[in-house]
Amino acid sequence: MNSSAQNSSKNNFRFQRNVAIIGIVLFVAKLIAWRLTNSDAVFSDAMESIVNIIAAFMGLYALYVAAKPKDEDHPYGHGKVEFITSGVEGTLIIFAGVVIIVQAVNSILSNNVPGKLDWGIAIVAATAIINYIMGYISLQKGLKEKSLVLQSSGKHLMTDTITTAGVVISLIIVYITKLFWLDAVVAILFGSYIIVVGYKIVRKSLSGIMDEQDLDLIEKIAEILEKNREEDWIDVHNMKIQQFGSNLHIDAHITFPYYYSLREAHQEMEKVILVLAKNTKRQVEFNFHMDDCKPKSCEVCQLKNCPVREKEFLKRITWTAQNITQPDKHDRNN
Repeated sequence: MNSSAQNSSKNNFRFQRNVAIIGIVLFVAKLIAWRLTNSDAVFSDAMESIVNIIAAFMGLYALYVAAKPKDEDHPYGHGKVEFITSGVEGTLIIFAGVVIIVQAVNSILSNNVPGKLDWGIAIVAATAIINYIMGYISLQKGLKEKSLVLQSSGKHLMTDTITTAGVVISLIIVYITKLFWLDAVVAILFGSYIIVVGYKIVRKSLSGIMDEQDLDLIEKIAEILEKNREEDWIDVHNMKIQQFGSNLHIDAHITFPYYYSLREAHQEMEKVILVLAKNTKRQVEFNFHMDDCKPKSCEVCQLKNCPVREKEFLKRITWTAQNITQPDKHDRNN
């Protein structure tokens, strides 16, 4: 891991630490609001904040581990831990949604009557605003740094803002109408919503752990190669991409003219790597296999002055996510 990547990891770690500290402060504020109002909706929102705290510290641990350099036991680094902690965080979000629904049902069944709602509205609304700001900043930073932990943390905080806003709305309605069952109904609706959000986070983390193919990412790689391709880059195929936190590992086969010396072919391969490294703006590790061209390759080879061409050029193949991930159809079967 180079110095810029280390600095980025340290900045992400410090930011996540601040998120965890603020999460504790907001949780205490919600507990105070619950004690003042005796509202089950506020209590469920406070309990949901416990998930925020746990998730924040898990994210902190994940960023700490992910920042470690490669070692003998982890030749690809430690970035996969982000997928695991993100999955746990998504599970906690689902659990929080269930807790909110259970608390809301209990509120309806117990005919609970909250009090001092004006204080509760003010305190909970303030925590919602702070939560949203922190969540938005975390999400934007996560997208910029390609950190799944910060993205998940940001989405979690912003989701918590929606549920907290639901609590505030229900408290305002109850305060005006004295219909005490309405806050429980709103809580059930938003509890169901965050269960869906939690499922999506779990789904994304599992796709990373299982190295599920990211078609959007591969399409971006294909566009970069297509835009910068040179005429002696005959074909790119068998491409596979793994993600380790914010880092990428790319495996691929690339076909060059068979008469190139090893040095010439390697220089061309270095050009391909340089093009991808400059345009992906992420830490990328490459494992490229060089193939030699076969007679059938002539039909798609754009090299104008090839001294050994055996067949006429027929068509230029545009590199797309679909064809750069396929086995070599033009060379190896001939």
